[in-house]
This record gives sequence, structure tokens and C-alpha cells, in this order.
Amino acid sequence: MGKQKFTDNFSAVFGDQNFFKKQKRIALKNCGLIDPENIDDYIYANGYTALATVLTEMTPDDVIKTVKDSGLRGRGGAGFPTGIKWEAAAKQENDEKFVVCNADEGDPGAFMDRSIIEGDPHAIVEGMAIGAYAVGASKGVVYLRAEYPLAIKRLQKAIEDARKENFLGNNILSSNFSFDMEIRLGAGAFVCGEETALMNSIEGKRGMPRTRPPFPAVSGLFGKPTLLNNVETWANISSIIVNGADWFSSIGVNKSKGTKVFALAGKITNTGLAEIPMGMTLREIIYDVGGGIPNGKKFKAVQTGGPSGGCLTESMLETTIDYESLTKAGSIMGSGGMIIIDETSCMVNIAKFFLEFTQSESCGKCVPCREGIKRMLEILTRITDGEGQTGDIEKLEDLGNMIKKASLCGLGQSAPNPVLSTIKNFREEYEEHVEKKMCRSLVCEKLLTYTINDKCIGCSACRRSCPVGAIVGLPKEPHIIHQELCIKCGKCYRSCKFHAIDKTSIAKEQK
Repeated sequence: MGKQKFTDNFSAVFGDQNFFKKQKRIALKNCGLIDPENIDDYIYANGYTALATVLTEMTPDDVIKTVKDSGLRGRGGAGFPTGIKWEAAAKQENDEKFVVCNADEGDPGAFMDRSIIEGDPHAIVEGMAIGAYAVGASKGVVYLRAEYPLAIKRLQKAIEDARKENFLGNNILSSNFSFDMEIRLGAGAFVCGEETALMNSIEGKRGMPRTRPPFPAVSGLFGKPTLLNNVETWANISSIIVNGADWFSSIGVNKSKGTKVFALAGKITNTGLAEIPMGMTLREIIYDVGGGIPNGKKFKAVQTGGPSGGCLTESMLETTIDYESLTKAGSIMGSGGMIIIDETSCMVNIAKFFLEFTQSESCGKCVPCREGIKRMLEILTRITDGEGQTGDIEKLEDLGNMIKKASLCGLGQSAPNPVLSTIKNFREEYEEHVEKKMCRSLVCEKLLTYTINDKCIGCSACRRSCPVGAIVGLPKEPHIIHQELCIKCGKCYRSCKFHAIDKTSIAKEQK
């Protein structure tokens, strides 16, 4: 009855809004509808029913089979079948095993994990307890970003309240199963989202990836068999147990079952989290759920998969949201970041932005990632500064493909994706930057020219803002910009209230 009450409440509150009409909430089912700091609210919403069910009615093998049959795949980015991972950990014979929750959410603009933990922390506790029962683990660790103080507070309270109610601890619900968990804080290194780097960090070592094999299921945290999933994956477990594998597998398409939470960001009307059934098209997400592009601008591209993903064009908007289709289109599902880009954005500059992020977050362990990404960024910077040379685009492609093949972990292997996908889909913009020293979107500052038009009234705001004295003129008389002194900083353009300064990018043939 509790579950029905909350479901009906959600429909009554949100069902008539376009943003929610095509969503189906499983991982986010309780977020915004219950008090996350009140365990009674969670129990009333059918919470811990799944844990009681597995402890009283199911064997560990039954649980693993249910997860396998559901078709659930890891929501952290790689999309590995969850049930197979659980089965591998369960087969290991050891005196101690761990389950780990990867809550180190580092993608720019991504806040899926944070919202789930802040809105429904007991779902993570329950999911991990079920996973521990299935694989024979007795200890759990949540690796959570220290930058999420509210998530830390609520999850810690959920763990403490679960202990008081015997959902954690010894002989849970009077069974022979004992399990407890704790939180370990991460310092914000993007590479620690990679599972082996994450385990190194928990162990007190530098967050750098390990070579695989052995995989964590065989030798993970402290050398023990370890089951590791991300927040969204754990949040799906209780619903699968309660409703059944067939229910979950009926949602979605092909090898991608269930729903996926996306963080819609960028040039889109409705920003925020959206949980959509697998199989929905990019067009439906952007225009039906996201409300389309604001301010009458034209859609240009969508970046899926965060800094490790790719940029897809308007011709690819019918691509369905599933692991295989996105990979075939030249991007990835990733953890769920989705950035919408409109016609005012420069794709070369976008690629540079993402590469700056991955280069700064590289742990430096392997040469292809440490040196290769840095060289790619140098070339991109040269191109956006108007110093691009013939052959630079081909160098970027060669370097990117080499880094993808030779890097040790997923960060390095996927870091070139934004560059390679934008070259593939927007090559003409790269060619304009290199050959004509031109940025059609008027974004790359050093490729711009600022001139004063006849609207100038001589207010001198532009002259006062210029840091190099390139603007001259008497008060109340038209001013001029000495182009040989101009450093293209754009301060004059931003300071003028009378639209008296034109910003242009004039094509210049390469000498």
C-alpha cells in the first residue's frame, strides 16, 4: 500500500508536466516524495521489502539469477552485465569479501549519483545489502565525494538508522546473514571513478589504476574478492527483486533494459535529471523531455557520456538511447551526462574544453595518456589561437587513436572521444580554423576582430576597459581600435552598452 501511495502522489504532482510525461522512474522513484532522513518513510514506500524477501525466500543463487534475467547493466558507464559480475564474485572462495559503491561522480555537469543519495539513501543501503548476501560478503564501502556534504550526512544517517532497525549488522532480520558498511571520502580526483583507482584510494594509496586481470571480482579491495557497482546500479536492485526480472526486462530494448538517469545540461530549456526508458531517441529526450533549444536557436550537437563521450549531430537525433546504438554512432552512454550544444558554440572549442578537463585529471601513470593528451591539447590550443598548421587535424586523429588503444584505464582510452567525434562530424570547422584562421561561431577570441561602428557616441567605456590602450578617441567623438595593438580580449565589446562594437571573424587564407 505504501508503494502505491507514493506512486500515485508522484503522478498527481508531476504527471501533467511535459518534462515528466515520458519519464519512468525506478532509480529515482522515491526522490522528492519521501523524507530521505526518515527511515519510516522509506519503509512505508515498500523499503527493505526486497531485503526481507531475499533473506526469507531466496538463495544467493536465486538473487543472482534474478539480476541476470533482468538484463540490468552497470550504470557507471561501461555497461557490463551486472548479474555476470555478481556471479563472478560469488564463485570466489575466500574468508572475506567486499561490496563497494562507486559514488565518485566526477563528470562536469553530472549529479545523478548525488541526487539519488540525497533523495533516497536507503535504496543504496538496501541494494548493497542484497548484493552482499548474493556474493557472500560481510563488509561494504561507499566511496563518496567529499564535495557532497548533504549526501554524506544523509547516507551516514541512513546507515545508522538501518543498524538500529537491524537492516545492517549481525544476523540481519533474525537470519544467519551479517553485513555492515561504511563511507570513505574521496578528494575529487576524476580518475578515482575508475574502479581499480578507487580501490587504491580506499586502501590509502595514490588513486591510480591497476592493470587487469586480475579483475576486482577475483582480487579487489585489499586483495579480496570485491563486487563493485555505481550508485544508480545499486538503486535499481530493490525494485528488481520486488517486481521481478520480467518486469524490469520488459522495459527498454535489445540488450539495454530498464531506465537510465541523465543530467540534461547546456543549451536546453529544461535542465535537470530525467530518468527515461532505454530505447527512447535523442530527439525525444531533447525536444519532448528537455523542451528543445531556448531563445530560438538551432540545435547543433549533443554530447553524451561526459568528457569521455562524443558529439552527435542533428542527423543522429533518431539514435536510440542504448549502449550499442550510442557506441555505433560514435559516442557512449557513460554515467549519464548529456550536454546540448546550439549554433552559437564552436565545436573545436568544445573539444578543447573537454580535453583540458581530462588532461588535468590524468593520473600520469601511463605514457599514452599522460603525454598523448597533453600533445593533443597543445595542437588544439594552437588551432584555436589562429596558429594551426596544415596536417594538425591528421595529427589529432593519429594521436587520438593511439591513446585509445594504448592507455591503461578507461579515462585515457576514452579521453580522445570528444576530439575524434567532432573532427568526424564537424571537420569543416576544424579546417576553417586551420586554413582560414576563422571561427564561424565567434567564440575563439584570438580569431576575432573588433571594430567600432557608427553607433559610437564617444562615451569612452571601451577605451577605459582596454588593458593595452588599443582604443583612442576624444570624449563624445567616435573612437577607433588600433588593430596592431588589440589583444582580442573582448573587454571593449562587453563594456559597450550601445552596440557600437562589431565582433567578426574574417576568413584569411593560409600563407
